[in-house]
Amino acid sequence: KFPKPRKIYNDIDRKIVQMNAKAKHTIICAINSNDFNRVSCCVSAKEMWGKLEVTYEGTSQVKEAKISMLVHDYEMFTMNENEDINTMFTKFTKITNALQAL
Repeated sequence: KFPKPRKIYNDIDRKIVQMNAKAKHTIICAINSNDFNRVSCCVSAKEMWGKLEVTYEGTSQVKEAKISMLVHDYEMFTMNENEDINTMFTKFTKITNALQAL
């Protein structure tokens, strides 16, 4: 699909362009320089968001693999002989927090 020439934009088209520009600006203000380099060539805010999402969360297959691994860690969790309660609780909390984040 080819974009319309700007001279034939109607009010709705102009509003969409304006909202996209605001969203892109918001994303750019919130990311670091490495992420900016990843998304600087994107045309739309949706495209930018998609690249950032894959970068930080991975694809749905990666997410499923992470969940599976964390559930396994949760189910197999035991306290080691040489660790204290605080260390054990910290390890357990990391697993449960990671699961909640996904």
